[in-house]
Order: sequence, then structure tokens, then C-alpha cells
Amino acid sequence: MTEILRLHAEQQFAEEIEELKKQEKCRVPDNWQISPQSVVNYLVGGKLKNGFEITPKYIGNRRLMEIAVATLATDRALLLYGLPGTAKSRVSEHLAAAISGNSTLIIQGTAGTGEESIRYGWNYARLLAEGPSLGSIVPTPVMTAMKTGKMARIEELTRIGADVQDSLITILSEKALPIPELNTEIQAVRGFNVIATANNRDKGVNELSSALKRRFNTVILPLPADMETEVEIVKQRVESFVDDMQLPCEKPAIEDIERVVKIFRELRSGVTSDGRLKIKSPSSTLSTAEAISVVNNGLALSGYFGNGLLKATDLVSGIIGAVVKDPINDRAVWVEYLEIVVRNRDGWNDIYKASKEML
Repeated sequence: MTEILRLHAEQQFAEEIEELKKQEKCRVPDNWQISPQSVVNYLVGGKLKNGFEITPKYIGNRRLMEIAVATLATDRALLLYGLPGTAKSRVSEHLAAAISGNSTLIIQGTAGTGEESIRYGWNYARLLAEGPSLGSIVPTPVMTAMKTGKMARIEELTRIGADVQDSLITILSEKALPIPELNTEIQAVRGFNVIATANNRDKGVNELSSALKRRFNTVILPLPADMETEVEIVKQRVESFVDDMQLPCEKPAIEDIERVVKIFRELRSGVTSDGRLKIKSPSSTLSTAEAISVVNNGLALSGYFGNGLLKATDLVSGIIGAVVKDPINDRAVWVEYLEIVVRNRDGWNDIYKASKEML
């Protein structure tokens, strides 16, 4: 049987969710699998009383996860907001997996997302043959979530046009989806809620209306506060990637991960880690997610086109690709950083040489 490339969160961590169910001591809301306290434990990880280890899905401020989960236990929808690469989609998926056991009721927001993607569509063959009926309606993930008391996910909400966004207002405020063609409505079952993600850095962002903002509780997911936290996030995700993809390479040394993270943090902040030197920042966001991608790509290069040991030449191509989005301005920023920072840093000569060879 062909192996699945990527398992959904509820499949990948089914054992952990089942163990949390067995150990449950707190009240579980209607149509939730586990209690809000257990959902937070699932997200941030740790040992249960019986010694079972829960792997962390979010490394950061536990209080943010408590606020997010508490929101979903009310009648307010949740908006996860932040810069690209701050684990908004990952948190959204794991919230839905832990609460509903189904993270697949998702709408991917784009500039082309129409109102029928949020409300409902029609099976036009049946519509022509039978006329308007419940049987000729094609349910959306939101409609399905309302009927079954599950969590619906909307990714990149601000990429969707403002008029389409506002089709959510009645759903979130009245907990009902009108079907005027049939003079009826779908009423939400207990347990239904919406988890949306958004960021304000992409081109084509459509601001949420005040009416829609009021229907959400917003939790801002920040970039990792310190280098140690960011290194741990990258390390965990990269090691999982190597296992999942069965790459023919050794897992990266912590020093290599630290170098990538330090480069990204310095260019992001516009100052070196010791605070002594100001540097220019590129137009790219250089998020934690991009640092993970750089290391993953380097491991693939080392595994398939090297000896399986991660080298500076394997990392540099990904670093340059992440930093230099504008071939003129960003390239100048990277060259300047190489000359005034990388060149003079002990133990970084391999990064400097590999970069100069690629430029």
C-alpha cells in the first residue's frame, strides 16, 4: 500500500490523544474529545501522571494556548494572528485535531475564494433535475462543522475579499446558516466554532471589517522570544522531518541549526546578537518556518548529493534563497552582512566561502 506523505495531526498523534482521553479528570465540553486543560497539555507537551510523554506541538508561552482554548470553549471564534511563520496554521490544525478529532474541515483563503466556499454550493446536475432541495446542496467545511459540532478552520482569512469575509458574520453571531432558496437554515450543533488565521505582511491583505473583528477573540502568536526557544523549535521540527521523509542523512548538529537561527534573527532585528553592530534588514520575513525549511533543504542536499553530513555548502543555497527575495536590494543586504559579520566571526569561514562562491 502506498504510504501517505503527510498524516493529519489526529492521525499522527492519535496515541497521545487516546492517552489523554484515558487520563481525563476534568469536565469535557459537548462534542469535544478531551477537556480544555487536556487540549493545552496536548499542545505544549509534558509528562502525564502515569509517565506518558506528550510531545510539544507549540513551543512558547503556555498562557497564549490557554487563552486560545478558553475562547473555543465559548461562543466566540478564534483568530490566530501574527507574522508569517509563527506556527498559526500548525496551532490551528492541532487545536482542531485535539478538540474535534478532525482537522480537515478547512477553507484555504485566497483572493479567488468565493462566498459559496464558506456558505454552500450547489450540485447543478441535481439542481436542474430536481430543483432546489437539501439534497442538491454541496456542503462546505463550515456547514459540515455546524451540523456535526466540530471545529472549522479558515486559513489566511485576510486573503479573502472583504465582501466574502462578511458572509461569516451571521454564522458567527447567530450560529446559523440561512438557506434563503429553501426558506430554511442550518443551526449549529454544540461544539461548533471557527479557528481562523491571518497575517498582515502579505500583499493583497484585506482588512477585517469592524463587525467581523468583534466576532473573534484575537490571539497574537509572536516570533520566538529568544534564540534558545527558536533553536529548539527548529531542532524538533527538523528531526521529525528527517524521520518522516526517511532522508539518507545524519540529523544536523545543533551548531548548524544555531548558525541558521542566528543569521535569521540578526537580519530580522537589524542588529548583531551581541548588540554591538547595526545591520540592514532584507525585505523577507525570515521566520522560524523559513529557518526550518532551510535546514530541511540542506539535509536533502547532503543526503542525496553529498555524504549525508550537513555542510555549509548545503545550507547556504537555502539561506540565500530565504534572504534574497529582491535580487538587487536584498542581495546588497546579504553581501554587506557577509563582509561585516560572517567574515569576521570565528568558526564561520565555511559559511562565508560557500556564500561567496554562490553569489
